[in-house]
Amino acid sequence: MRIAIVGGLGRMGRAIAAAAKEHGITVAASLDAGDDLDAGLKLGDVIIDFSSHQATGDVIRRAKALGKPLVIGTTGHTAGEKIQLRKEVADIPCVWSGNYSVGVNVLFALTQQAARILDASYDAEVVEMHHRFKKDAPSGTAARLLEIILEERKLTADALRHGREGITGERSPNEVGIHSLRGGDVVGDHTVMFAALGERLELTHKASDRGIFARGALRAAQWVVTQKPGLYDMQDVLGLKS
Repeated sequence: MRIAIVGGLGRMGRAIAAAAKEHGITVAASLDAGDDLDAGLKLGDVIIDFSSHQATGDVIRRAKALGKPLVIGTTGHTAGEKIQLRKEVADIPCVWSGNYSVGVNVLFALTQQAARILDASYDAEVVEMHHRFKKDAPSGTAARLLEIILEERKLTADALRHGREGITGERSPNEVGIHSLRGGDVVGDHTVMFAALGERLELTHKASDRGIFARGALRAAQWVVTQKPGLYDMQDVLGLKS
């Protein structure tokens, strides 16, 4: 299989290129700002985009024009942008995930199960930490964890509390906390907490090697190339959908 990477000079782009060599996958093109995207994208059986959230729409339109399957790992989109872009990309086979780690996607499944079983008497909070260079917050992984909790508890985004400061009053049962920490070279830590009176459940995933995301993205690329047009995520790739 041949892949074309958009964002090839970034941390994830370089990690994907390195992992591809280990798995016998050919990097047909590694593209960044200033490169001839159309010429490069034509060379890949699958396009993998880990560039910038501002570029996602352009990459989707080019992939559609070329009829190429697409793997998107870029984060930082607003809720409105994601709704629109997901509509646009449904005409081609596309895997879009905020995190391509196999372990994190098991965390997604466990969080969904816990949020379904534990009622509002269990206060839900999400804490994530990443390296000092990360530009967006919360992380795409944390955003997906929050989506899962909100969906299971039938809450809207108005329930989210991005940190707390001052005299906030008692915590209401229908709010979900999100806390973003930044520092050092942390690859990615995520904890989902369900805290009740008398007990607390914590689900935690810690990444120490960026290669786990690269290997997951390549696994998604190998899977999506055989799929019908539609929008998928890593839960589909791993067969975790209930």
